[in-house]
Amino acid sequence: QVQLVESGGGLVQPGGSLRLSCAASGSGRSFHGMGWYRQPPGEQLEVVASITTGGTNYADSVKGRFTISRDNAKNAVYLQMNRLKPEDTAVYYCNMAYYWPVPVDYWGQGTQVTVSS
Repeated sequence: QVQLVESGGGLVQPGGSLRLSCAASGSGRSFHGMGWYRQPPGEQLEVVASITTGGTNYADSVKGRFTISRDNAKNAVYLQMNRLKPEDTAVYYCNMAYYWPVPVDYWGQGTQVTVSS
């Protein structure tokens, strides 16, 4: 059974940095796609960044500040977050997906990121 475990959230001052990590266990092959989503307080889930063999994509709100990367050997995905803003406050979730032979995806448990002075 595939499980994703996240780490790295916390409280940080505006302008600071955090690095989120997400590692998968129970998978026998590399995932096709990996990504990070977030849910701000009282708002809907939104995509932050994604990475596939074709490249990376970012939400406009985080471009130039966040960097997504992956380690296929460890089945892990990371999110380096720099120049954090209060509006980045949210619960962050990692997602890993297989596109074939049957589309299926998995979610982490979520980690709280709070940006506040």
